[in-house]
Amino acid sequence: MPTPGPDLTVRDLISRLSALDPDTPVRLAINPFFPMAHRLADVVLGEDLDGRSTAYLAEDPKAVQYGYLPRSAAEALTWMPPADPPTTTRRRLRAVTPLTPDEKERY
Repeated sequence: MPTPGPDLTVRDLISRLSALDPDTPVRLAINPFFPMAHRLADVVLGEDLDGRSTAYLAEDPKAVQYGYLPRSAAEALTWMPPADPPTTTRRRLRAVTPLTPDEKERY
């Protein structure tokens, strides 16, 4: 199992969010193996298991689960490989000719 990287700090989060439009909605991406998006409702300060002050982002209890994480977000998080466009060419359809009177009788 890979070791996790350093914790994302409030400073890191503010720095990353400050580059975005302030009116952009915020969602929480959960579970790389079954990517889902959750709506946030609150930010609270608490302690982690080691007693360190930790900021917790709380899910909106009314929204429960917002839905599947859009593929573009999952790709940006490297949770999914980029989707390549189909490599096959589209098949062309032949023009349909009207049935002859003999064919009409058979069908």
